[in-house]
Amino acid sequence: MKIKDIICSSGRTGFFFDDQKAIKTTATADGNAYVGEPCTPGFTRVRQAGESISVMFVLEDGQVAYGDCAAVQYSGAGGRDPLFLAEDFIPVIMKEVAPLYVGKDISTFREMAHAVDSKPFHTAIRYGVTQACLDAVAKSQKKLMAQVVAQEYNLTLSNKLIPIFSQSGDDRYNNVDKMILKGSDVLPHALINNITKLGEKGEKLLEYIQWMGERIGKLTPKAGYKPIMHIDVYGVIGTAFDHNLDAIVDYMAKVEAAAKPFAVRIEGPVDMGEREAQVEALAKITNMMDTKGIHVEIVADEWCNTYEDIKIFTDNKAGHMAQIKTPDLGGINNSIEAVAYCKANGMGAYLGGTCNETDRSGQVCTHVAMATSPDQMLAKPGMGVDEGYMIVYNEMNRILALKDIL
Repeated sequence: MKIKDIICSSGRTGFFFDDQKAIKTTATADGNAYVGEPCTPGFTRVRQAGESISVMFVLEDGQVAYGDCAAVQYSGAGGRDPLFLAEDFIPVIMKEVAPLYVGKDISTFREMAHAVDSKPFHTAIRYGVTQACLDAVAKSQKKLMAQVVAQEYNLTLSNKLIPIFSQSGDDRYNNVDKMILKGSDVLPHALINNITKLGEKGEKLLEYIQWMGERIGKLTPKAGYKPIMHIDVYGVIGTAFDHNLDAIVDYMAKVEAAAKPFAVRIEGPVDMGEREAQVEALAKITNMMDTKGIHVEIVADEWCNTYEDIKIFTDNKAGHMAQIKTPDLGGINNSIEAVAYCKANGMGAYLGGTCNETDRSGQVCTHVAMATSPDQMLAKPGMGVDEGYMIVYNEMNRILALKDIL
């Protein structure tokens, strides 16, 4: 079957583009906006509406396969590609990407993904186009996208739900209630991105963790419900303790105590400003915690953006788990391989991404998750809990219902 045409449409994402540098330094919150001058190139405001591009492959039998190009909330930060605006990149797709596929036969996903992912396009373009490639192969073979991934990568399709990680945004109290009532496996992300939220020496975070434990006990939706607490701190623990690793590790012991009887993960405890220093710091923190028997899992996030980054963090044991931020890896083929690499080398695999994605990218990533079986998958897009959880949970159940009859 051939690809007859490619059509693009602009879209909105489930959240916003935020200038992380401005938020961490000079900007102040004003309702759902920020006041201040942007610091990152490409931004015209500190917070602006997230944008996406749907890339639609029109197949010769009339079917339409599609994926959504999207970039992370903190575009342009931490070594990432610049701000992704539809007006700027639709012409690039039509002029430079479309000729790679229009008039060509649908082959394998890996071959079709390589055609775009091997070129230096913006990560968001490679992300969305490879989603469309996977959908095109699945439609041509009358299979689920998850089945195509499993077959091409010699994997076994999961026969159960992958643990879902919900994120709260700044509404970290009301949204925790939603997560508990829906039975989220991992919660709440919490967006602890400045000292005010953490507390001068982390005391506010400890209080928040204890509050979550009490709330889980009060609202638990079923017997035996015991979610994992996973909190993203954007490097501010490092800031609070002047990057003194001994003090940071001692604080992690307090985090463990506050969370009991629940397991807890801390994402991005430090941000050292560049990859090598980040790897070194996380490797030392991880080793020190393991040596002291502190059972808090460290999750690598900042400066762990590409497939190569994930390999380096994994090989150096810089953390117990790596977030595979799907848009940052470009083609979803890289996310598939990143999950496999983590699992093969003793690193926890968190198939993540961003609140700033779309319903479509969330669905396609769910197929990747069901084929690769990471330790957890992010509920996305958005920060409202209900919508992202619904999209991922429902798609997983569709796959389970259909996998044995297609």
